[in-house]
Amino acid sequence: MRFFLDTANLEELKKGVNWGLVDGVTTNPTLIAKEGVAIEEQIRKICDIVNGDISAEVVATDTDTMLTEGRKLAKIHKNVVVKVPLTLDGIRACSTLSREGIRVNVTLCFSPAQALLAAKAGAYFISPFVGRMIDRQGPRLVVEIGVTILVLGLALTALAREAWQFYVTLGLLVGVGGNLLGYGVQSVILPNWFVRRRGLAIGLAFSGVGVGSIVLLPWLQILIARDGWRWACLALALIVAVVLFPLNLLLRRRPSEIGLKPDGDTAASIRAAGPRASNIVDPAWAAVDWTLARAMGTARFWWIALGYFCALYVWYAVQVHQTKYLIEIGVSPMEAAWALGLVSLAGVPGQIIFGHVSDRIGREWGWAIGCAGFVICCGALIALQAGPAPWLLYTMVLAQGLLGYSMTSVLGPIVAEIFEGPHFGAIFGSVMVAAITGGAAGPWVTGVLHDRLGNYVAAFWIGLAATVISAIAIFLAAPRKVRRVAGQMQVSKPR
Repeated sequence: MRFFLDTANLEELKKGVNWGLVDGVTTNPTLIAKEGVAIEEQIRKICDIVNGDISAEVVATDTDTMLTEGRKLAKIHKNVVVKVPLTLDGIRACSTLSREGIRVNVTLCFSPAQALLAAKAGAYFISPFVGRMIDRQGPRLVVEIGVTILVLGLALTALAREAWQFYVTLGLLVGVGGNLLGYGVQSVILPNWFVRRRGLAIGLAFSGVGVGSIVLLPWLQILIARDGWRWACLALALIVAVVLFPLNLLLRRRPSEIGLKPDGDTAASIRAAGPRASNIVDPAWAAVDWTLARAMGTARFWWIALGYFCALYVWYAVQVHQTKYLIEIGVSPMEAAWALGLVSLAGVPGQIIFGHVSDRIGREWGWAIGCAGFVICCGALIALQAGPAPWLLYTMVLAQGLLGYSMTSVLGPIVAEIFEGPHFGAIFGSVMVAAITGGAAGPWVTGVLHDRLGNYVAAFWIGLAATVISAIAIFLAAPRKVRRVAGQMQVSKPR
């Protein structure tokens, strides 16, 4: 385990070093500006205090100037890691600097695909960004930025002619924009609004992904066949802009911002209802003001990180390679494509049903149900190697969609119920570093194993084992020992 502080304050760093907790530091120009000292001078002072990797960020936006700044920063001290943004120019700078032997930290990473892109360019570290941004700026700004980037990416894709233009538009802009609207961001917002039916609420919200796939994808396919994919990109950009721009203006970080309590309660309704059940099991733990630094000093944080890494590993390994594998073993390309679509369809009721179930029996069991889905899925995929039996294909689809995709309904609640508080976004975002890493590693390792062994059997066995480890890790994190879910609470009686 390595522990990095996100600060440029020398006193905070000295305290961390005295505690023996700090392995490195990640900074940015904004943090250094708050200290009122020139960047190079402050980086030298930080390097004198902390004997570890120190990320120092460039301020340029074009490749050539990033390279000039990066080389200059790298000369300050042997421990300096140059931080660049995940833009096209940043990726070019990362590739060049890494070839020169300069270590690079790529920031503004929002998805497993982008993490893999940064790693391919030679990144030494990757820094996801969303959670802390939500804590500081609120969801409306983050989501509206995502909508803007997504609309821009889709619209510009329609004009793309060269391969690099598709990398920038579909690969970068659409990827970043989509992830600023996706599971990670919503998992930070929704737990603040719901307690008693948190799993159900999140399951309902995330089922919209499957519903959208069912409604929009066939229509887009018809539009592509009739008018071409460029018009389909423009049409989708228009829909996103017209629907999501005004809709997301309603977003609030917490219900207190509009005078409500979680679950839509008001102060008056709470008084009228009388004594309510307490969901706190460990008062001492719940009373802690959980900052990212404090959370990372606990075993629970790292059990969650391991659980999420393993879960996203198998999720993306299966999702990326499933269609190719089915075609290899004799399933028709049309059936293989439909199988992937049916997984999303099965995920709609799965997320709702098992999100609700997790409100009754606990988040660990909700997560275990999702893991069981991927265990069955991987087992069915391994069995299909002997021949494309239809019942195995349907078992794989139902297990992956109905059970496996239900994980999303407890992704946020697991972290929220352990580390609830004003810094939840930063903590959740940091846990998602592990998830993103797993999501990037899964498809890559699976592809390498296939190329070396000639089949996917070993890769799917590894995915199955990773899923079991994920379930065990979340039971060890034990959110049930910090806060009860609604179905396990006892009503407090007045004395």
